[in-house]
Amino acid sequence: MKREPTENGDRAVGLSRRELLATGTAAAAGGAALLGASRDASAANTHAAEPKALPPGQPGHDYTPVVVPNGVKLPWRIVDGVKVFHLVPGEVDHEFLPGVRARCWGYNGHVHGPVIEAVEGERVRIYVTNRLPEATTVHCHGVLVPNGMDGVGGVTQKLIAPGETFKYELTLRQAGTLMYHPHHDEMTQMALGMTGMFVIHPRRPAARPDRDFVLLLHEWKVDPGASRPDPMEMTEFNLLTLNGKVFPATEPLVARTGERVRIRIGNLSAMDHHPIHLHGHRFKVTETDGGAIPLSAQWPETTVLVPTGSTRTIELQANVPGDWAMHCHMTHHIMNQMGHGLPNMVGVDTSKLDERVRRVLPQYMSMGQNGMGEDMEMPIPKNSVAMRNAHGKHGVVTMGGMSTILKVRDQLSGYGDPGWYEAPAGTTATNATAAELKRDGIDPDAPAPPSKT
Repeated sequence: MKREPTENGDRAVGLSRRELLATGTAAAAGGAALLGASRDASAANTHAAEPKALPPGQPGHDYTPVVVPNGVKLPWRIVDGVKVFHLVPGEVDHEFLPGVRARCWGYNGHVHGPVIEAVEGERVRIYVTNRLPEATTVHCHGVLVPNGMDGVGGVTQKLIAPGETFKYELTLRQAGTLMYHPHHDEMTQMALGMTGMFVIHPRRPAARPDRDFVLLLHEWKVDPGASRPDPMEMTEFNLLTLNGKVFPATEPLVARTGERVRIRIGNLSAMDHHPIHLHGHRFKVTETDGGAIPLSAQWPETTVLVPTGSTRTIELQANVPGDWAMHCHMTHHIMNQMGHGLPNMVGVDTSKLDERVRRVLPQYMSMGQNGMGEDMEMPIPKNSVAMRNAHGKHGVVTMGGMSTILKVRDQLSGYGDPGWYEAPAGTTATNATAAELKRDGIDPDAPAPPSKT
């Protein structure tokens, strides 16, 4: 048995030959062969025997490693040809954006959990050490596993009690964009942040992207002033996140002009589907959590609906330089806290009301009578965020929540934020001049021209 050092001293990380045989790594005789790039989907669901494991894939050589904006990937080591991971659920002090924090639950000190990245055909071993105050399990959502590795508490395994370490082991028989989460007290544990992405690269990819991004969608209820998300909430979510962050704390997706960009999107939100819309480009939907979509069946979109409990992968050619918004198109999902439970004040004249109330509350300000896009600055409760609070190159950005920006540039170094885009002269919408209005016969003060039938 091989031993390797850890932060807590040496521990056994491998199996003896007898144990290895017992776990089924040599049980491929008479079983299904490894799922290849052209393997029929029905064969992928054959669990009669584990396929023979292939050597671990090499990042950069066999696949383009994914990039996780605002997130991390789970480290691994190779032990006797097996890729070994260590997943540690526990409490996390998480920052949604500067000034807004909460005591969440996550993995390895992160919300959301680190991305597990592997290659089709690899043998993986995932240790799980529970540092929560209650029991848990790990379910690899969408991953084809032996029944005993499915992670459903009470059904396929005993619960992982606080302080215990369990082991999951299997050979990856598929490629795809998948996820992981507990299957015990799901309402509480997932609502508090215990979700993660599981990316399995194909052994023989038909094509590789230049940039491969991973995004995980989530929704939260964090009352202003509270320090813990509310796992009982079912409808009034007030923080909608990409990789655990709300805009403007979401890191941009950065690409060089002409590059092929893949974006993997997972949704483990409690209740909502999310239509994710990208400006300035069209893309093709290339994959679901069920696997790759044949080239002839892929379809073009500018918005992809990501159902709860599902993943969608899109691919595009980043061929137009600029700063392109990418966001959920459910309009309340690009707002932050304070966006719920307010009366409809649109069109109400509050001038006399404001004057009277300020005699008692000098800082009082009625909101929303002219819409919610005013550049309002007013005190907010501790550990809360205004519905929108971002400032861009040209002023106020009335987006928050589940939003980010795809930044495409002709020249780039790495994945760092290149700053705001400098548009070429004459290509930015600006105030129309009097000469332009006269030239084109436009009178701003005239009644709107009638529509034609």
